[in-house]
Order: sequence, then structure tokens, then C-alpha cells
Amino acid sequence: MPTMTTEHRYAGGCLCGAVRWSATGAPLYQGFCCCADCRKASGSGFVPFMGFPAAVVTITGETLKVRSPTFKGGIALRNACPTCGGLVFGGEVGVDASHTIYAGSLDDATQFAPTMALFLRDKPAWVALPEGLATFETMPD
Repeated sequence: MPTMTTEHRYAGGCLCGAVRWSATGAPLYQGFCCCADCRKASGSGFVPFMGFPAAVVTITGETLKVRSPTFKGGIALRNACPTCGGLVFGGEVGVDASHTIYAGSLDDATQFAPTMALFLRDKPAWVALPEGLATFETMPD
């Protein structure tokens, strides 16, 4: 008797819908980043994120690419919609092996299941994170 498998499917996009993404399979990781760069990019106390291999992610629409230095000395690339300004994903399409999808862009917010919190050293006191997360003062090794 054949077995039925259900493949996880995720989808989302920006506020106006000009930039859309979809991914299949479970995320590699999910969590919150409280670093100063993510806080400033989002206008919030953190960025909720999910990581997927680039091979399972499809992105449509043109993006505004914003580059900034990273904690480890590289360059971070954040992609936002040039029309509405919605922050959608990180990484360069066709170049990077994985993409960080910003969980706030999910069509179904219930699909976000964080397991970690990064850069607690930068977390504002007014940010309350869920209990039970693996926590890191900066980036995990």
C-alpha cells in the first residue's frame, strides 16, 4: 500500500503583493533576531525569520536591495518591495545557497514556529520572547 506524504508548503509576500515567495519543505531554522541592524530594518524589537535552502524557494517580483555589514564582517542583503517597502527576505537570488524569509511576510502566520533567539545582548528590555527558545548572546557558532 503506498504511503501518503504531505509536503510542507509556505507562501507569503509584501504588503501590496508585488513581491511574492513560496517554499516547500520544513525550514532549516526559525527564530527571532534582536540585533541592532534587524531592529532598525524592521522598525521593531526583532525580526522573526525562517531559513530555507535556495533550491526550494521561488521568488517573484523586483526588490529593493539593501546591503549592510554583518556581525562577522560580511555583507547582509535584505530585500524589500520598492512599492510598499515591505521587508520580505534576505539573500541574493541565484547567488546564495539559502534565503532568510521574514516570517512577518507569511500568508499564514500560524506556520511560524520559532526555536531560537539571536543577539540577546541587543534585545530591548520591552521585548518579551516566548519561553523555551534556545538563546544566543550573538550568533551561534
